Amino acid sequence: MEHDIRLRTAAAADYDRIIARLDDWWGRPVRQALPRLFLDHFHATSFVAERDGDLAGFLIGFMSPSMPDAAYIHFAGVHPHFRGNGLARVLYQRFFELAAADGRHVVRAVTAPSNTGSVAFHTAMGFTVTEPIPGYDGPSSGKVLFERCLG
Repeated sequence: MEHDIRLRTAAAADYDRIIARLDDWWGRPVRQALPRLFLDHFHATSFVAERDGDLAGFLIGFMSPSMPDAAYIHFAGVHPHFRGNGLARVLYQRFFELAAADGRHVVRAVTAPSNTGSVAFHTAMGFTVTEPIPGYDGPSSGKVLFERCLG
């Protein structure tokens, strides 16, 4: 990771900066996957990476209120310029540390099976990956589930 990138806990006000970049960073419409409520309610368990005040990356995650042993990463992104230098790994490691400190034993996430980059990244980060689960988010939305045990 580049040394001049600073990580900090997210703030609810970061939502507008993040959402303004999502579609450009992904090269397709993905904004609908990150409603404002995630930054309003889970900013204290989310992170922003900045370089010279500009957004370099982010991770939106939370401690599951329904599963006391689990934490969940909802969305993470890295500016295309900063990809491949370990920033996503650092964001995930910071979240793992936060989750473990809160007594969580597992971190989970999901993605579309067609998101091969995400599947490869999560596999490299030590997550197990399920086979695609048809209808996971509705009739036409299959997903793969990721799970990584902490500790």
